[in-house]
Amino acid sequence: MNLKDIRLFLFDMDGTIYLGYDLFPFTKELLETIRAQGKKYLFMTNNSSMNVSAYVKKMAKLGIAATEDDFLTSAQVTAMYLSKNLAGKKLYVSGTRSFVEELKSSAAVITEEYSDDIEGVVMGYDTELTFDKLWNISKILTEKDVPYVAANPDLVCPTEFGYVPDCGSVAEMIYNATGKRPHFIGKPRPEMPLFAVDRVSKTDPTVSLDTTLVIGDRLYTDIACGLNAGAHTMLVFSGETTREQAEISPYQPEFKMADCGELLKILKEK
Repeated sequence: MNLKDIRLFLFDMDGTIYLGYDLFPFTKELLETIRAQGKKYLFMTNNSSMNVSAYVKKMAKLGIAATEDDFLTSAQVTAMYLSKNLAGKKLYVSGTRSFVEELKSSAAVITEEYSDDIEGVVMGYDTELTFDKLWNISKILTEKDVPYVAANPDLVCPTEFGYVPDCGSVAEMIYNATGKRPHFIGKPRPEMPLFAVDRVSKTDPTVSLDTTLVIGDRLYTDIACGLNAGAHTMLVFSGETTREQAEISPYQPEFKMADCGELLKILKEK
């Protein structure tokens, strides 16, 4: 596959185009180049701690103009899953305020309060996590056989200094307490790129899975997601994954690059 033939670029965010609140120096020019060439991009993230409007504000602070249509998040996909599979069910949610607000757009009944009539549990990457939330989830899952959904399986979230525990790590804590694991939404499941291609192809018929590239820094989420969807994949080493890990992973990307700055150079080549 010639990277210049790609029509839709699906970018992971943390570790791929920025770290925390530090924008990589090549990111702005890369996005401008893609649009100048008449191509499309979307930001596709497993980070469920913020809703789409919060991501628009974060990108603005980083100097990137974006609209809500430029994003696909695991929180959005989780809300769609709840509407399709758990409509009308009363669900206890552990997540940030942004995550809870996103889920309230679903057809499920969303609550942050424990009660005896809870019919399921939903968990996101919760930067507002408390022990009370862990207690309530453990109590519900121990006493009841109810649906248990988590927005993303990421073990860690990259920061400027290293990593902090993400949703997948908290799910491991809950497993150790209850013996139960969630149904994970978001990457590595294929829904996000499939939804992206379906959305963009409605206005650009040149976009298909054959002309779509999933770009990220994690093998077990980003690359596995692209592979599961049947899209092209590119791994960057600007985030979580090391070259040594990439060599032995069962999830082998089509392209490996130090960072997205290399992609920019390729796109700008005459």
